[in-house]
Amino acid sequence: MNNFFDLSGKTVLISRTDSIGDVVLTLPMCVWIKTKFPTARILFLGQTYTKPVLECLPEIDQLVDWTELTKMPESSRLDLIKSWNVDVCIHVFPNKEVASLMRKAKIPMRVGTSHRTFHFLTCNHRVSFTRKNSDFHESQLNFELLRPFGITELPSLEQLTAWMESFRAKDVALPAFLEAHLTSNAKRVVLHPRSQGSALEWPIEKYAIVANDLLDRGFQVFFTGTETDGIYIRSMIPKHENCVDTTGKLSLDQLLNFISKCDYLVACSTGPLHLAGVFGLKTIGLYAPQRPIHPGRWKALGKNVHILVNDENTEHSKIRPSQNAVEQIESFRVIELIN
Repeated sequence: MNNFFDLSGKTVLISRTDSIGDVVLTLPMCVWIKTKFPTARILFLGQTYTKPVLECLPEIDQLVDWTELTKMPESSRLDLIKSWNVDVCIHVFPNKEVASLMRKAKIPMRVGTSHRTFHFLTCNHRVSFTRKNSDFHESQLNFELLRPFGITELPSLEQLTAWMESFRAKDVALPAFLEAHLTSNAKRVVLHPRSQGSALEWPIEKYAIVANDLLDRGFQVFFTGTETDGIYIRSMIPKHENCVDTTGKLSLDQLLNFISKCDYLVACSTGPLHLAGVFGLKTIGLYAPQRPIHPGRWKALGKNVHILVNDENTEHSKIRPSQNAVEQIESFRVIELIN
């Protein structure tokens, strides 16, 4: 006799209200639920700015905007949540305000980690696992929260990658200046130097070295990021007809579509790296070796993902814990992977 909760015909709310990379690594949960319980209905609670990412996955039936929900009076929020007739809420990213709201909305089954004190008051199904010292990947650890629904062992990274095959960018119009470069047969390389503080970063000077080498070899190079990123890096972007600064010029919808049309992407542990991985680009991730930010926990999913960490066995790379290990990665190691 099965001891798991059957989600057939149920409405399931997945709550992940943090950043793009975290959201991408949560999406395989949605595919697993739809595969095992095809009649289940999936709602995804996320921030406004992650909506274009969520729209790339057809297994999600409805998007719920947490940013907009927070602007409403609590009584209106509760009325709206109750109107969705949610049977199960899974708190993938622990958020005290979200958890309290779902309890007040009287969602019958509320699942969360037992390692958050507030979940003892707000969740009636608590799964015991820890992320901080685990050897598993973040996307694998998310599946711990699906144990009440039939998961008996965590999926492999290969299986997680396979579940993301339905992830597709919308074919939104790109700016004319960018479309003009897409007519060339040259290989396209995206360099995304900044992380908005979410990861240790590689110096822009090293991105410039990589860019110049690629331009000499006939590649097209595109720098991506926000307008704020652009202010920081523009002076270092090479001046070349095949080197394009897109910082601050693309919406997230457009960035998704553009990345999906490229061949390579280089970045530290940030959202665009995870997007490139699931889109199938040759994805080069720059990581620090120390826990809990190491690639074993945070590498991008994908069939063509390559991870670079500082080689701690070489004399010049022996660094103190207070230093940025990512900065020590040599530019030639990135260049060697782009051919």
